[in-house]
Amino acid sequence: MTGGTDSVGRAAALSGVLITAGTALGFVRDLVMAHQFGASGSTDAFLVAWTIPETVSPLLIEDAMALLMVPVITRLLARGDGLRPLVGSTLPRMVLGLAAVTLTLAVAAPVVVDVLAPGLPRHGPAIQCVRLTAITVVTFGLAGFMSATLRAHHRFGPPAAIYLAYNIGILALIAGLSGTIGITSAAVGVACGSVLMVAVQAPAFGRCLRAAPAPAGPIDVRLGLAAVAPVVVYTVTRQAQVFVERFIGSELATGSISHLNYAQKVAQVPMIMSLLIVTVTFPRLARASADGDTGQVARRIREDLVTASTIVLVAAAFLIAFAPAVIRLLFEHGEFTSADTASTASIMRVYALGLWGQTAVGLATRAFFAQRRPTWRPAWMIGVGLAVTAAVGGVFAAVAGTLALAAANAAGITLAAVLMLIGLRRGIAPISLRRIAADMSRLVLATAGACMAGLLVVRVAAGTPLIVHLAAGGLVTTAVFVVLLVLAGPDLIAPWMALRPRRSVRDRTESGDTSEPADRTHPSDRTDPARGADPAGAAGADVPLGRPL
Repeated sequence: MTGGTDSVGRAAALSGVLITAGTALGFVRDLVMAHQFGASGSTDAFLVAWTIPETVSPLLIEDAMALLMVPVITRLLARGDGLRPLVGSTLPRMVLGLAAVTLTLAVAAPVVVDVLAPGLPRHGPAIQCVRLTAITVVTFGLAGFMSATLRAHHRFGPPAAIYLAYNIGILALIAGLSGTIGITSAAVGVACGSVLMVAVQAPAFGRCLRAAPAPAGPIDVRLGLAAVAPVVVYTVTRQAQVFVERFIGSELATGSISHLNYAQKVAQVPMIMSLLIVTVTFPRLARASADGDTGQVARRIREDLVTASTIVLVAAAFLIAFAPAVIRLLFEHGEFTSADTASTASIMRVYALGLWGQTAVGLATRAFFAQRRPTWRPAWMIGVGLAVTAAVGGVFAAVAGTLALAAANAAGITLAAVLMLIGLRRGIAPISLRRIAADMSRLVLATAGACMAGLLVVRVAAGTPLIVHLAAGGLVTTAVFVVLLVLAGPDLIAPWMALRPRRSVRDRTESGDTSEPADRTHPSDRTDPARGADPAGAAGADVPLGRPL
């Protein structure tokens, strides 16, 4: 037991380091692109092509592929079957189908650009970039298949390294070719980086194939396909918010798509951090859901929502108050001008208003998909939010430009979050909507107070070096938020106390003592290698594998 726990702990630590490195390198990639190319028609053209890997990644690597293949391979291993028949029957067909999609995208690149961004002034570079990034449909499919296979075999290091390899490829090609082919170097880097995602997993994947035993029976994946269909629809619908922004943004001034992209990347950092904490607690939620303990599920949802909302709202207060200074420090170098800073900072302030909605949607989605039976409710709820985003953006973009698109995004995702929280009460858990509304109201008031304190620091500290300016602002904003949070009531602080350091897994297992009912370990629930259980638990397919920032 101790050895198994240590092994999982080492795998989790290694995965965490690699995921963090890949995510950080993705942010460096965006900084390099801003420095090298600024926010111009060429970057707009690249971002239209970037829509392809942005859409394919959650489908073929992070969500749909993982949720389909990990259970299938785990069942094969549990009954002693080999992996080679599955690979031999599934992988060639998958690659052939994805290759057909890649070829179609390459041939129809002019049509793709017209559909995604009809008002884009520079179609030539966009078409060329689309043809280069279309290869990710095949390479991401291969990388996702390998990643799911390796995680089902409890090999987490290579899958965690894929985005590190991906961003290394992009940065290397930008450094080597940007002087000769400009923005196209980034698209070449995307293609080469996606090949590296396959290469970094190939040795471990080959070892799994060689070690596989002979098959014992037929392979059936129909149940997996039925279960993953709602996830696929939900993922595509949520990603479609980016499609709406770029479609309408292509009709605005040159550089508008780039300003939206840079603002969104910075604003989403605190949202990603808040969802990492929710991901850690997801196995408890899944366990309580599997046990039918709806009361525990409701308590878990409420505590996670308070914790994640606290992180994202204090960050939103800081970003709203100090947006110009943040963008100036990160991006205003090289080709990125002061005018780009002003536009991007204004957009980021509006985007920050929707950060809570982004976080709440991510939390509620986990609660929906923790159920044993697939559900379509998250898909149609996010669809309603998408309709609001498209309607608001389409009506007001001509008047307010990119600010209208950012506001449309915030309004649509917030509406979807509210609908999902209401939907959780029906058939998922008896959550108290009145209590959640009271919690969020107090957190919003604390956010408003912290934001006003930050704006006061902006006036007082004007003229100081940017680092000093932002450091002082961060300290003041956080301190005021914490004070107001304490004054708001001890029940808002209680979820944070649950995150305090506890005894090790080994100690708790040996003593039989856990912090909450959903953690209690019954002998029948312990990891049993013979049954092919995944030590990553229910969160195995849910942990975001370093989605590029």
